Order: sequence, then C-alpha cells, then structure tokens
Amino acid sequence: MPESSGKGELLLELLTEEIPARMQPRAIEKLLQSIREWLEVHRIAKDTKVKGYVTPRRLVIVAQGIPVRIPGRREERRGPREGAPPEAIDGFRRAGELWEQYEVRDTDRGRFHFAVIQRPDRDTKDELPAIVESALSGLHWPKSMRFPGCRLRWVRPLTSVVCLFDGEVLLLPLDQVPVGRLTRGHRWLSRGEIAVENADDYLARLSEAHVVLDREERRRRIEEDLATVAAAAEVAVVPDPELLDEVTGLAEFPIVLMGSIDLDFMTLPPEVLRASMRTHQRYFSCVAPDGTPAARFLFVADNVAADGGRTIVAGNERVLRARLSDARFFWDQDRKVPLASRVEALKQRVYHEKLGSLFDKVERMQSLAEFMVPFVPGANVTRARRGALLAKADLSTGIVGEFPELQGSMGRHYAIEDGEDERVSNAIADHYKPLGPNDSCPNAPDGIVVALADKIDSLVAFCSIHEMPTGSRDPFALRRAAQGVIRLVLENRLRLPLTKAFAAARWELRTHPIADVGHAQMLSEELLRFVAERLKVHLRERGVRHDLIAAAFAHLGAAGIAFAPQYEDDLVRLLDRVAALEGFLSTDDGANLLVAYRRASNIVSIEDRKDGYVRNIDVDPNRLEEPEEQALFADLNLVSAGSKHALEREEFQAAMGHLATMRRSVDAFFDKVTVNTDDPALRENRLRLLSRIRAVMNQVADFSQIEG
Repeated sequence: MPESSGKGELLLELLTEEIPARMQPRAIEKLLQSIREWLEVHRIAKDTKVKGYVTPRRLVIVAQGIPVRIPGRREERRGPREGAPPEAIDGFRRAGELWEQYEVRDTDRGRFHFAVIQRPDRDTKDELPAIVESALSGLHWPKSMRFPGCRLRWVRPLTSVVCLFDGEVLLLPLDQVPVGRLTRGHRWLSRGEIAVENADDYLARLSEAHVVLDREERRRRIEEDLATVAAAAEVAVVPDPELLDEVTGLAEFPIVLMGSIDLDFMTLPPEVLRASMRTHQRYFSCVAPDGTPAARFLFVADNVAADGGRTIVAGNERVLRARLSDARFFWDQDRKVPLASRVEALKQRVYHEKLGSLFDKVERMQSLAEFMVPFVPGANVTRARRGALLAKADLSTGIVGEFPELQGSMGRHYAIEDGEDERVSNAIADHYKPLGPNDSCPNAPDGIVVALADKIDSLVAFCSIHEMPTGSRDPFALRRAAQGVIRLVLENRLRLPLTKAFAAARWELRTHPIADVGHAQMLSEELLRFVAERLKVHLRERGVRHDLIAAAFAHLGAAGIAFAPQYEDDLVRLLDRVAALEGFLSTDDGANLLVAYRRASNIVSIEDRKDGYVRNIDVDPNRLEEPEEQALFADLNLVSAGSKHALEREEFQAAMGHLATMRRSVDAFFDKVTVNTDDPALRENRLRLLSRIRAVMNQVADFSQIEG
C-alpha cells in the first residue's frame, strides 16, 4: 500500500473544450516543467516518475513515487554586510518577517547578516493544491479567455478537473469548476461520467472510453492508417509531417477515411489542389503509382460512424468541392492577364518604407542577376534577368492572395501558360528556395542566379538600414536568407566572391538615399561575419568545429599583419581551407606548432603591452647570434614564400605542409634561445622573430581563433 511504502501518486486531469493543436505540446511541457521544478526544489525528484499526456480536450499529469511526507529542511538567506546602513538591515529584517532567527556570521568575504528558518516535515497532500494552482496560473497561452464559473484565464473553458493524490481528492480553488475524481471519455463515443481511483484505473477507463491519451501513439496510428487506406485504393499518401502533427492534436480517437475528388478539378495545378485541401480542410493528398495527382484525399475523423463513415466522407467531399470551385475560379481569372503585365502592379506594393517598392527590388534583382551569371556555369543573362523580372509578379494573383504559400510556384505555372522559356519559369519557382534546412536547393543555373540575387539583395538592403537580426528577433528572415546563400553556394560549388556580390548589391541601392551605403567595406565585413556565423550553424551537424571555421574565415593574407585581418569571402575555398586545417591539426606537427604559436603570440602580446606599441615583423638578420634563431629565420622565409605560393594556387594541404616543416626550428629556438635578454636591440630583434612566426602562420589561417 502507498501508506506503508511512504510513496504516493499524483493524478491531474484538466478537461476542457478543444485546445488548438499548435498549443498542446507546449502546454503539457510547461505543466510537466512546473511539477518537476517543485520536486527538484524539495529534492525528491530522483525517485519520482513524471509523465504527461495531451489530447484536444485534456491535459494530464501522472507523477508516481512522490513521498507522502516532505522532509523538513533548514533554509537561510544572506543579507547585508555587518556595518551596513541601518536602513538596509531593517529592510532585510522586514522582508523576512516569517524567518525564525537572525544572526551575524563570518564568511570568506567578511561578516554578514543571515536569516534562518527550520521548516518541519509536512504532508505532501497539504502542499500539492498550492503547487497545482501555481502551475495552472503560470501556464501562459498565446491566446486565453475568461469564462463564467472561474476566475482563471484559460485557453478554453475548463469543464472539470481530476486531482488525486494517493487516491484522495485534493480540492483546488477553481470556483465553480468541479474538482474530484469524475471525468468523461470521448465526446461522442462514450456516455456519462467515469469515476477513477488512481492513475492505472484512469488510463484503463479512458482507453475503454475511446480516448487515446498518448500523443505519440495517436500519431503512429494515424500514420499507419493513412498508408493502409491509401494502399487499399492503390494510391500513396503524400508525406506531410507538419500536417500529421496538427491532425494528431485534432482527434482523441482518430479514424482515417478516404474521399474522392471530382475529375473536373484534376486539371488544376497539383500545388493548388494540395493547398486547397491542406490549408482549409487539413486533408492529405494522394498520388498515383506514376507520381501524378490522384483523385483521392485522406482525412482524420474523430468518430466511428454507424454507416462506416459514408456520411462523413460525403460531407467532406461536398466541402472540398466548394473549396476547389473557388480555386478554379481564381485560376481561370488569373490566366486572363499575362504574368509580365503584373510587374507594373508591384509599384503599389511596399517592400519596406526605407527601401521602396517590390518593383524597386525586382529592378535591383535584375542587375544583381546579371552580375551573378559569370559565376554560375550554364546561366544565361537574358533568362536570368527575365526570371528576376517575373519572380514577384504572381503576388498580385488571386490564387496567391488565397494561398500565400504558393508564391513562386504559381508564378511558374502562369509563366508556362504565357509561353515563357521553361528555364525562366523554373527560376521563378526556385528563387525563394531553400526555405529551410529540409527544403530542396535549386541546382538549375538560372534558378540559382535568381535565388542568389533575391537573397543577397535582402541581406545588403536591410543591413544598409541597420535592420540586422538581434537576439531572437529576425523580422525580415535574414538568417534564413544567409543560410540560403550558403547552401546555394556550397551545394553547387560556386566560386562566388561575396565581397564583390555585396558591393554590387550596395551599388544598386544608390537611388535610395535613406539607406546608408556610404561605408562599403564596413557593410561587407559585417555581412561576411554574419554569413560566417550562419555557416558555423550550418556545419555543426556535420561535426565541423566552429573555431576552425573562424580561423579559416579570418586570416592575414600575404601581408601577415596580425591587426589587419582579411576575411575569406569564397565559401568553397573557405571549406577547403577548413578541411586542410583540420587535417593539419590532427598531426603531431600541427598540434605542437599550435602550442608554439600560442607561446610566441603570448610573449609578443605581453611585451607589446609593456612597451606600448605593436611590433612589426622586420627582422635584422645581422643581429641573429644563435644558430637556432638563424635557422628559424631561414625556415620562416622559406615557409612564407612556399605557403604564399601554395595559397595563390589554392593548394591548402601544401600550405599546411610548408608550416609543418618549421616545427623543428621553432622547437629548437624555444629550447635554446632566451628572448628577453639584457641587450635591448637583441631583445627587440628576437621579439620581432616571434612576431614573424605568428604572421607566417596567420597567412594560412588565424590560429588565435583555434581552441583546445
């Protein structure tokens, strides 16, 4: 029995009207977090199992192994230092009126006032109502409401609450909302109230009452039933994980049914069919074995009908027929006007108050596309400019007005209808891509060009008006734009110099005086650093170290001047440099040379600060007295020339190989030569020699960025 074991069980069910599907996962996670935090505060979380369940109508918490009594504990709080102003001490005492004693105690930082209280053992059942109430009031919904019978703001009216601890009802201050051991099953498939004794009884009774509590179990059932029903009709369901997640939150006892689409509507573009079914009705599309759209749709019902679902299917077919009729009307009306004639209407659409209209953006995209063409093998200037001109034209169509997610793809269909070159039509559809990490990346040359023009224009335009993302705020999706540029360049191995691309985009903004385009170098460097940060995120899943990316991104070039970094703007070359650097550091020579680099860099930095100036790398060979420093100077000259030549040919492995050859002379120098001698001129020359070690290595990468 729980009494003798000293462990109890909490069962909490909040039965409500239907909770929006998108709010369900966060709500149950927040409730679980509140309960777990309480358990951790009282140091009783270790042996307690807490599980949450969520359905459209209920949030459920089951916590097992909670001690029936909470052990007492001593609590204390440190206050002001001894000798602090009387007001501070009095305020500390008044703030803790319930504390039992005050004392002054020695600490390693001096003597401080402390307030102390000894909390006794207490019954868990006496504590839990306040904890549950706090968890409920602390659950903030994206949208909430007040309703008669309860002062608590909630997403939908609360119908009833089950709150049991160790089989005993815990009363909660929820006004007229019933709190006890009574619940209800499925809205239509179960009748009457259900009295439950504990969590096991609750789970079993709800299962009998046609409620699948576990969200993952409902999702698995729907996914399996979708495939089974589709296969029986010799079609396949179009995968849609997001829609699957949503419909999982719409039914407590999901039943998959199939309906038919009138053949008259099958002439609509597949995207229109899918959007009409998905956006408004949450239907799944189907395809025939040859991959063409099938005249079938699948949906999830939350009821078992006596006629096998025929009435439900007929009703859904009727609703879909009306939806598709509207879509066909828009499709027919839109095709009466050529896509090219809609470009002028973009003048009426504001892109941004400081950056002009969408027509202005399209004009900039055309010029940028022309700049990009030489860097994309197979691209054509005429097609690229045409694709950029028409890229945004479909925004004024009826279909895109109804289904904004079809922008681009509908432009492709309208362009094909108008007889545009197929490559231009595809470029219109591709220019928004990739929309995210799971979206496909364009690989057709003209589509790549237009997509790059769109994204680079956005990055430069918003950077010029100081609208770069800060923290989690990114209202203009610039992180996504940068990620898109990275994928377009890397997946297509484009040798695109981003600095020149940013400069070209900046030049197109010259007609917008409100945009700050005066500092070209600063703007380019800011954008390059922004792209580099996105690149680190992009490569993290591949296991590429972020510090190696930073080291390869900021290097010194041929000058070797440590305080004037030059940023790598060719992403393909950057990754090749990272790969070579990773291989080099995995060797003994590379690892030891990195240690030597840090030693040299630290010595020079300390002495530069002490002397008040930054040393150059001009070593006087006539002041090299020791054989080890003479050998190091000779090696540095050879390595500098060899690595520079290898870098010019983009032979990064060879450049790293040149660095490895000077390991012996560097080790010998540190073993045999004293840098800080009493002779000022000799000391200066040796410090410059160390500075030259740093500069020569930094030609290849900024080794100061490397961790570990």
